[in-house]
Amino acid sequence: MNDVLFAFLLTLIAGLATGLGGLVVLFSKVTNKKFLSICLSFSAGVMIYISFAEIFLEAFESLEYAYGDEMGYLILTVSFFAGIAIMAVIDRFIPHDEEVEELLESIPKHEQSSLKEKRELKRTGISSTIAVAIHNFPEGLITFMAALHDPAMGIAIAIAIIIHNIPEGIAMAAPIYHATGSKVKAFLVSLIAGLTEPLGALIAWLLLRNIFDDIEGIFGIIFAAVGGIMVFVAIHQLLPTAQKYGKHHLVMKWLFAGMAVMAISLVILEFAF
Repeated sequence: MNDVLFAFLLTLIAGLATGLGGLVVLFSKVTNKKFLSICLSFSAGVMIYISFAEIFLEAFESLEYAYGDEMGYLILTVSFFAGIAIMAVIDRFIPHDEEVEELLESIPKHEQSSLKEKRELKRTGISSTIAVAIHNFPEGLITFMAALHDPAMGIAIAIAIIIHNIPEGIAMAAPIYHATGSKVKAFLVSLIAGLTEPLGALIAWLLLRNIFDDIEGIFGIIFAAVGGIMVFVAIHQLLPTAQKYGKHHLVMKWLFAGMAVMAISLVILEFAF
């Protein structure tokens, strides 16, 4: 039971990071695009490194144990690209109003916006909230299952998601705040969207208890798919947006910094657990 509580707590903290992004917006009058570029680049580095250096290897160990060497590696490969395909389909059907660059471009420079501008901003903020809430749900499931299987990996994934969720909170809160002038509404919107992560953890717990018997194989398949999902998000979403708002060398520097920090964190966590 203690393992379940620990996994759920990690998921809750990761989800609350979205609300933290909302708070960042409220304490700044102008959105800092350079900071956003650094944050996104760093997050991309974290996600890419953890996908290949931790999740991929952990998935192979589980699948090798459940299905043998050759079949395990085949399932690993298929599951990894299945994760990429799933995210590509989701990306195709979710409106792209939630993308950070579009939200930033839509924020008016003047303090007073016209009624039309405010309506557009409000609609953009609502679209962003829906998209992020949908995106956060599987993240909660992923974090919970990883922490239950391996606390060190659960912490590492939670760190990656926290770093990623802060810009998402900014992307939601900024247009709502500029459209309504209400700090409370802007913060609550980002907070509520983040709380879909612990909801994903709850669903994962119910599934683990009542449906799946082959836990080792299921873990392996899910982890391999998660690796593909994180690589897709990093390369297809985070890096292009970071590149748009920061110079190439800045983006690359913080991309590798994210990898280095995650590598050091994983080493520390291995000794701690």
